[in-house]
Amino acid sequence: MPGTKEIRAKIASVKSTQKITKAMQMVATSKMRRAQERMKLARPYARRMLEVIGHLTEANPDYRHPFLVTREAKAVGIIVISSDRGLAGALNANVFRETLKLIREWQGKGATVSLCLIGTKALNFFRRLSLPILANVTHLGDKPHVKDLIGTVKVMLDGYRNGELDRLLLVNAQFVNTMTQKPVAQQLLPIEALDTEGLQEHWDYIYEPDAAGILDGLLMRYIESQVYRAAVENVASEMAARMVAMKAASDNAGKLISELQLIYNKARQAAITKELSEIVGGAAAV
Repeated sequence: MPGTKEIRAKIASVKSTQKITKAMQMVATSKMRRAQERMKLARPYARRMLEVIGHLTEANPDYRHPFLVTREAKAVGIIVISSDRGLAGALNANVFRETLKLIREWQGKGATVSLCLIGTKALNFFRRLSLPILANVTHLGDKPHVKDLIGTVKVMLDGYRNGELDRLLLVNAQFVNTMTQKPVAQQLLPIEALDTEGLQEHWDYIYEPDAAGILDGLLMRYIESQVYRAAVENVASEMAARMVAMKAASDNAGKLISELQLIYNKARQAAITKELSEIVGGAAAV
């Protein structure tokens, strides 16, 4: 059994760690509320953009944008969104597992896979694999901005436009509630038709001055909105996961402190008993 001095040192160390985890839990709780607000603001716009663009696939314009054309999938690009920091439970691991599943699935179909990585954890994980990384961006912070994502996403869009990519997918953590965050994969390009049941058989939007310019700008905004929505949703998921993980760490530290305190009391009692036995033995010898 270790001595009382060593046990006291362990208790002090665990208490210090517990203070850190409690502080991180409170910080994550505060940031999660603000991240949820940004996520709630981004979701309706992204959802409405998805509906409008989905309807465009059923329209009949004179100009057919490359993002609306379906090609045989010989090259696939995957945009992976992760956090910059750890201590968020299995959040990033689940996103990476979903990404690896997609990679194996498309490689099994004979397609080549290229990556676009957003977040330090994704870059550190996937750079060890023998897959081309076309673009990456890190350190977006707790408040990602669209302008920080445009350059990275544009690399993938240019690759699709030039025929270097035939599919573009997006993988991120979706915020369900405080206790649940699940990885989701979404196809960005080519754009799939959505909710066309109530549409007329022959119809189209009116484009001014021309369909090419309007569609190019609109589709770029659509992709940016989807990636931005995924980024802010990933931040909300990160803060929720970190809050839960730090609470669990604080609770485990409390249990460990209780166990160490019990061991300390037993060791102290044994030391006192030994000292009394030595005193009694010495007195009897006299």
